[in-house]
Amino acid sequence: MGWWQVNADTLARSRFVVSPLAETFACLKLLHAGVAAHPGERAWLDAHLPAHRRRLAGDPVTALLVRAGLGRGWIADFLTPTPREGEGFEEGVAQVRATRPDQARADLAVSLGGPLPADLDRDDLPARAAALLEDVWTEAVRPDWDRRRRVLEADVVARTARVSRGGWAAVLDALRPGTRWLGDGRLQINANPYPPRDLSGAELVLVPVTAQRRGWVSWEEPERYAVVYPCTGVLADDGVRRVPAALGALLGPARAGVLTLLGSPMSTSQLVGVTGQGLGSVGRHLRVLLEAGLVERRRAGRSVLYSRTAAGEVLVEASGSGAAEVREEGGAREAPARGDGAGEGGARGDGGPQEGGTWRDGARADGGTREGPARGDGAREGGRRWAGEGCDTSRG
Repeated sequence: MGWWQVNADTLARSRFVVSPLAETFACLKLLHAGVAAHPGERAWLDAHLPAHRRRLAGDPVTALLVRAGLGRGWIADFLTPTPREGEGFEEGVAQVRATRPDQARADLAVSLGGPLPADLDRDDLPARAAALLEDVWTEAVRPDWDRRRRVLEADVVARTARVSRGGWAAVLDALRPGTRWLGDGRLQINANPYPPRDLSGAELVLVPVTAQRRGWVSWEEPERYAVVYPCTGVLADDGVRRVPAALGALLGPARAGVLTLLGSPMSTSQLVGVTGQGLGSVGRHLRVLLEAGLVERRRAGRSVLYSRTAAGEVLVEASGSGAAEVREEGGAREAPARGDGAGEGGARGDGGPQEGGTWRDGARADGGTREGPARGDGAREGGRRWAGEGCDTSRG
């Protein structure tokens, strides 16, 4: 069983980080696999997979690099730098481009689990990898990054709220398959027999991504460690919201609809788009609900997100029978997240995934990320990512 020793100071300093590069790499993995977990991802793949495959068909070296770097058990370390707070995409991809050619080849040999093919014995591999990530970002991620970022920030707000209710153990237990809090300062990363690592004095960051099933871990030893985990959300279905009839009679259908939507955090602009109500109307409903103690608000990055309080939960649950269907304008909606996560569901973006999809799934060490089982003592100190048993490929 692989685990990290996390002392109280490290846990107290731990934080959630939203990373454009981690999101882009998770999307590259999804394009590489070509298999959707839900209709939202299917729509996104339909929109972007043909162009991605054409690009790789015209560049056999980069295609081979992708297959090698996303190996069956390990991710090549240099492809996934450990995310940093406040880091933009360009700053992150610059780290990929700055990798030494010999280090990139060594990382690829590890991810392949054998000798490097002759076609990859070259010095431009970091530049090729960075260019591919830039293409995925530009064509497939940046056009709907604002929506993705809101999904990720909502997940962060929901998990932060859970820290206040159940402590860090409850949050770490639910991050991703294979990860759980063992007690005595031990955080299990996966079920494989990796040697423990002591994170005393290090920075621990938790990074949500949408397009992953399990996630990965990475580190820059000994300063920084990251757990990249799948953002939790729910896929919008038929554009129908069900507002309890009793709640609608008590609060009015429009205000009851807002309260029903806030089972997971949403911003004012999201509520406007989902309900079809005007900004002034949504603002008035939120003010009344805040004053009544039925909702609360928290800041996440540049967004202010609203969610139900315990009193709001009780009210919605108590009036849950006899629901009336309310179809939102345009037949699209943003769906509340499941569990402790949060996601935006609903409207289809311009060629992007259905805005309402469950965004599930989704760094490296001294340059590394690895997926899959560790190679015993052959793992390079400083960090390849793995996703071992119960984890998606990467350190973990």
